[in-house]
Amino acid sequence: MSHIVNRRYYIQLILSLCIFLTGCSTLKIVKEQEGYSVIEAGNKVLFYQVTPKSLDGKFTRNNYIHPLYNLDGQIITEDFPKDHLHHRGIFWAWHQVFIDDKSVGDSWQLKDISWDVAEVKTTSSKKLCTLKAKVLWKSTQWTDSDGKPKSFISETTTITVHAAENDLRKIDFEISLLALEDKVRIGGSNNKRGYGGFSTRIKLPEGISFSCPTGNVEPKPGQVDPSPWFDFSAKFGDNEKISGLAVLSHKSNPGYPQPWILRRKRSMQNPVYPGRHPVRVSQKEPLILRYRLIIHRGDTNNIDLNKLHAEYNSE
Repeated sequence: MSHIVNRRYYIQLILSLCIFLTGCSTLKIVKEQEGYSVIEAGNKVLFYQVTPKSLDGKFTRNNYIHPLYNLDGQIITEDFPKDHLHHRGIFWAWHQVFIDDKSVGDSWQLKDISWDVAEVKTTSSKKLCTLKAKVLWKSTQWTDSDGKPKSFISETTTITVHAAENDLRKIDFEISLLALEDKVRIGGSNNKRGYGGFSTRIKLPEGISFSCPTGNVEPKPGQVDPSPWFDFSAKFGDNEKISGLAVLSHKSNPGYPQPWILRRKRSMQNPVYPGRHPVRVSQKEPLILRYRLIIHRGDTNNIDLNKLHAEYNSE
């Protein structure tokens, strides 16, 4: 009789442990047909696009985030927007891409450049989950003896999603670029705006506010002054709730703090790097760019972004 009791005890103990572990695993990554979803407690957080997708065979893109959701489950990014069909959610791209003095494409405009997502490694825990993607940049303008596009940059991008806490969520991006060919250079638009690099194509409702450490800022045609962070708050959904997205630049970024391109309508928000003058991508030491998104309820009166930025810089 005692062995039956002991058996029941151990079965119950195992069941209880399983329930405990399941309850702790609030963040998870789900592999889907075209990429990876991050989910917390049954709610969607974001989707990382691995498989190339296009609009009627044009504007082919992958290696970016869309949809991105706020804490109330509303989609706050856009993909294939009518005003700029090449824009796509959270993305990182450059107008000028050179090997030596040869232009091999425009990754911003999705011309002649493709991204081969060779590998994605994922990890998950209660507090955070990580996608680490190895991506090879290729161009139809840079081919081997058989006419096949050759890889010329090896990108390793790490996306770390933190569990939501105190009405906000942190999402970290580390983009590491290593040249596979000599004299590879990347640059922004070849004009005074110089836009290029890490970009957020978010919805832009009426009344959206633009805030930085010095207060509210109004977008203008050219660059606005350098800033370590910018926040974009508005009523993104059908209800009357205000929520926001802040983009924080890490102090280790080259050119920190970077100037910004801000747009109130029909465009993206971009901490500019490197500007109109291309920079060289080394074959030995990777070019690393780090950014943190803060998704939050309420506007900047509800959170201390200066404190959050200081915490980010200390990590």
